[in-house]
Amino acid sequence: MKTSIINTRTVLLFAMALLVALTRLIPHPINFAPLAAMALFGGAYFSRRTTAVIVPLTALWMSDLVINFSIYGRIVWIYEGFYWVYGSFILIAGLGYLTLKKVKISRLIFASISASTLFFVVSNFGVWYSFGNPNFPSTVEGLLKCYIAGLPYFWNTLAGDLFYTTILFGSFEWAQLRFSKLKFSSVD
Repeated sequence: MKTSIINTRTVLLFAMALLVALTRLIPHPINFAPLAAMALFGGAYFSRRTTAVIVPLTALWMSDLVINFSIYGRIVWIYEGFYWVYGSFILIAGLGYLTLKKVKISRLIFASISASTLFFVVSNFGVWYSFGNPNFPSTVEGLLKCYIAGLPYFWNTLAGDLFYTTILFGSFEWAQLRFSKLKFSSVD
């Protein structure tokens, strides 16, 4: 019988993802959130691709449930735009998995900016495609209007992603230097 051991590194990675997800519950500027940073973090540090995707998505989903309950007074399991938002985070986790095998500042900046851009492109495409908004007709012009309307939100997304990427990756890299137990293991 094969058993798996939950090690200190795995526990810390889970805890960091959950803790950062909880920052969504405190007041913050719109779209200044840790979501893409969590997905990049999962992609970079979890050795299994499924874990790299599931952990950030679970943290996102749990915080979504709390936020939706506090706003709507009921649990909202899946909301309009859910598939576009979560789909973009699956892609971002993959981006982290592919580009951050070796964590370097230049790669983190590239991955964070790419994650912000990817989320912007996918989520705004989803708004244009799915929601039947009369301001964004189903034309190329309507799509462009949708992207232009989303630009003010992009800057906070970019700032939040860079900020939380710095916090998450910086904290974990520092912790790995201080505590050798946190170095890579194949148990995650």
